[in-house]
Amino acid sequence: MMAFYECYSSSKIERENQARVEKFLEDYRARRPTRYTYADIKKITNLFQEILGEGAYGIVYKGTLSNEIHVAVKVLNDSEGNGEEFINEVAAMGKIHHVNVVRLVGFCADGVRRALVFEYLPNQSLDKLIFPKSFKDNITLTWKKLHDIAMGIAKGLEYLHQGCDQQILHFDIKPQNILLDHNLNPKISDFGLAKLCSKEKSVVTMTEARGTMGYIAPEVISSNFGKASHKSDVYSFGMLLLEMVGGRKNFDAKADTSQMNFPEWIHQRLNQGEELKIRIEEDDDVIIVRKLAVIGLWCIQWNATDRPSIKVVTQMLEGDVSNLTVPSPFTTRNTTHVGPSTQELTVISEQE
Repeated sequence: MMAFYECYSSSKIERENQARVEKFLEDYRARRPTRYTYADIKKITNLFQEILGEGAYGIVYKGTLSNEIHVAVKVLNDSEGNGEEFINEVAAMGKIHHVNVVRLVGFCADGVRRALVFEYLPNQSLDKLIFPKSFKDNITLTWKKLHDIAMGIAKGLEYLHQGCDQQILHFDIKPQNILLDHNLNPKISDFGLAKLCSKEKSVVTMTEARGTMGYIAPEVISSNFGKASHKSDVYSFGMLLLEMVGGRKNFDAKADTSQMNFPEWIHQRLNQGEELKIRIEEDDDVIIVRKLAVIGLWCIQWNATDRPSIKVVTQMLEGDVSNLTVPSPFTTRNTTHVGPSTQELTVISEQE
């Protein structure tokens, strides 16, 4: 009887081990990006029928996989670039599994034809909700929800900077690259300008600026202001926070440069002890607006050493606003008046 029991027990352990291995392989297959042919891409997008958006590097189409799961398919421009944007996205996103980062489902590299297949997020990008002229009538973002969105973005960035095997610097954090799921949870997307480096490396050397005007940290534009690092993403996140607060873009190429810029206006009012009173509806709204504004101002400090890390930013968002002080002195030099005048900067080569 004892021998029978030992045999049964041993078989049970083996079955459990096998089941554990099978589950791991199933999860691995589900997470590992699939390679598609261009014919697959045409089938998935129903011959590129529905356009979701268009950027500097290609067009994004809505698609459907065989199991009726919707996806977003980014078809990259054939004639532009040397494939760096494609390599960056696959290399970076193939390593990422986080609730606040868009998941890469698969990719296509069929000759010169390249495409990226992502999870589909029905509420599209954050800019369509926070900028008044593009507000959706059926979605209203409360300040509590805006705070939750800011927290989600910060946690996604913290994962990229500290949670991966390699540090991933995004270099293009902006509302257009924050996608929202059906519950309006934010997910960081578009890693075409990303830089992978070791966690031990505090700075990276760049030959040119990369990113989008209005969100680029001074040190990314010119090495005269220091070296690019994870603090460069913090600067971009700070500008994004201030845009969420104001419901307006921080940079307008057509605007009169003599006008006081938005970060200056926020700092002046907060430094004088005045409330911002921006779209206030609930009593707690004043607290949330002040918190987001103060954190945003800390993030866009001119000197990278004066900015908090994204981990500290997350702690600030989780903490009490009474513990936050307005940064002073506050440098109002604006990076949008430095460097190229084009709205989108091109992908560049880099030297270690």
